[in-house]
Amino acid sequence: MGLVNHTLVTHFILLGIPDADGFHTILFITFLAFYLCTLLGNLLIFSAILADPRLHTPMYFFLCNLAVLDIGFSSISTPKMLTNLWGQSRVISLGGCMSQVFFYHFLGSTECLLYTVMAYDRYVAICHPLRYRLIMNRRVCALLAAGTWITSSFHATILTSLTFTLPYCGSNVADYFFCDIFPVVKLACADTYVIETVTLTNTGVVPMTCFLLILTSYIRIMFSVLKMNSAEGRRKAASTCASHLTVVTLFFGQCALIYTQPNLSKVLVTAVQIFSNVVTPMLNPAIYTLRNKEVKAALRKLRGGQIPEH
Repeated sequence: MGLVNHTLVTHFILLGIPDADGFHTILFITFLAFYLCTLLGNLLIFSAILADPRLHTPMYFFLCNLAVLDIGFSSISTPKMLTNLWGQSRVISLGGCMSQVFFYHFLGSTECLLYTVMAYDRYVAICHPLRYRLIMNRRVCALLAAGTWITSSFHATILTSLTFTLPYCGSNVADYFFCDIFPVVKLACADTYVIETVTLTNTGVVPMTCFLLILTSYIRIMFSVLKMNSAEGRRKAASTCASHLTVVTLFFGQCALIYTQPNLSKVLVTAVQIFSNVVTPMLNPAIYTLRNKEVKAALRKLRGGQIPEH
């Protein structure tokens, strides 16, 4: 068999947001404001929880993990997107593209699993309150949190390896605003059936399994809340679950739109993806603090430089 010479791709060119000509400046200012609010909001929540010993509970431990995830997730594509909008620098190195694919699926999968763990935490707190501290002890919480990060790292490593072991020897122009699997594998000069099948299976099975586990937890929680005699107890239980349900709805709603509706227009998919990457990480701190008196009190004390007493 004769060998064919190919020029291997060493970098990619990201075309960016479709139909954005003439709006680069306003989009840059908007996305920069969102990104700075994301960093500030999540850092404030993380710092407030660390500074207030009363918040050293399983629920807030997992919320700290979520704050770190939101900072990381928004930092995967937003800085490069801002560079593209401001300086028209659309080139991304092969290593940078690999990093975006890995961390996007690593942090996305971790967030999905973490929401499931947080739902289980609320289930134990409401359905088994007397055994809550025994079941959700520090060791269990640490194992659950570590499990979400470690499992997701394997998930992302497999997808990234399958994506970039393909030969890229033709066009290097990706019609998207960041490196994700499907825009990148379209450029491969080999059969992409395996990676596309594995990606669709993984991005379908993992979120669907997590969603069903979360749904099961909240069905059990609903029955427990309805059996409560105290109206105050029902109100408190509903309040603690409302924030989590809101962010879960945002997360899984976006996943469903992007990965289960292949016929959506490119403009709509891009809008949903930008909302997921840029806006949702900014909204999560607001959602968790608006109705949470404990977090708001911790933020006030952090602002005043006061450390709460043990």
